[in-house]
Amino acid sequence: MVIGIPKEIKDHEYRVSLTPDGAESLRRKGHDVWVEASAGVGSGFPDEEYRKAGATIVGSKVEVFEKSELILKVKEPTLPECALFRPGQGLFTYLHLAAVPDVAKELLNRKITAIAYETTEAKDGSLPMLRPMSEIAGRMSIQIGAQYLEKTHGGRGVLLGGVPGVEPGRVVVLGAGVVGASAVRMAVGLGAQVTVINLDIERLRVLDDQYHGRIVTRAASAAAIEEAVCVADLVIGAVLVPGAKAPKLVSRALVSQMKPGSVIVDVSVDQGGCVETTRPTTHSDPVYLVEGVIHYCVANMPGIVPRTSTYALTNATMPYLMHLASEGIERAIRSDPGLAKGVNLKEGKVTHAGVAESHGLPFTPLL
Repeated sequence: MVIGIPKEIKDHEYRVSLTPDGAESLRRKGHDVWVEASAGVGSGFPDEEYRKAGATIVGSKVEVFEKSELILKVKEPTLPECALFRPGQGLFTYLHLAAVPDVAKELLNRKITAIAYETTEAKDGSLPMLRPMSEIAGRMSIQIGAQYLEKTHGGRGVLLGGVPGVEPGRVVVLGAGVVGASAVRMAVGLGAQVTVINLDIERLRVLDDQYHGRIVTRAASAAAIEEAVCVADLVIGAVLVPGAKAPKLVSRALVSQMKPGSVIVDVSVDQGGCVETTRPTTHSDPVYLVEGVIHYCVANMPGIVPRTSTYALTNATMPYLMHLASEGIERAIRSDPGLAKGVNLKEGKVTHAGVAESHGLPFTPLL
């Protein structure tokens, strides 16, 4: 199979979808890898490393798309990139189509097979390709939130860990999945007062056992969310419904009751966000103010730690990529039910129920 690696073009997106080591592994199995020039530079991989791995470097994104049977990306394509696809071609990336209706429509028109990292499942029902970026984003959310709580960034001037004689900052984490658990780990490490809210009591039990009562766990309800958010210094949105839009758990009215200078980091912005006042931002212009509360809603947070992120991503995607390349797209998705769940679009049809529901489009089961 011919696999194409275009350079990512979203704002401050420095990740690349495949390391040189990954390219070498594919080449050893007889597959061709076409890499757009400088695609890996942001992650510290110069073109020469890909050449040594046996990949072909080309100067044009158009040529990468023309030569490739499967396009491997990090983030969903932009509209100009969508125009480069041809019917029957494959796309393997983080899609998050529920939050980008224009991209979903254009990819449908192109009649490609679009496989999403974030909805592909392992045998145990986990999301193996979403996990590493969720871990990174969850950990970053506390680091970034702590920065924006500083007075020089417009925050309340609160140190999350506090000092002897002064209480630590209050962190509320909405969701106890991979993002939420990673955020809790960092917040506890900094010494913050941490409350985590989740629907699944078993997940809360796991975290409570892990931290030996060091955190407060609360079953999700409107009342619990309101009580916690109103006194929070930092709120982390960590809610995930795979493939579908995130539920709005925090209303604008509730945001207006938060303390001036407090911070919201909505990691679920990829899926529309779990806060009513969330709108996507970029690394160039990451924050905005609503009701006196700082909102950080960057949709590609791991893009600014690309060295770590690219290695972690390739570790997760490589087994699936090798299967797709060796078996071909059609046979691979029919032989692996978990990979089949990653197929969001196929030949002009929506094959993921969450995406179809988000955009009011017909749903066509894949198998």
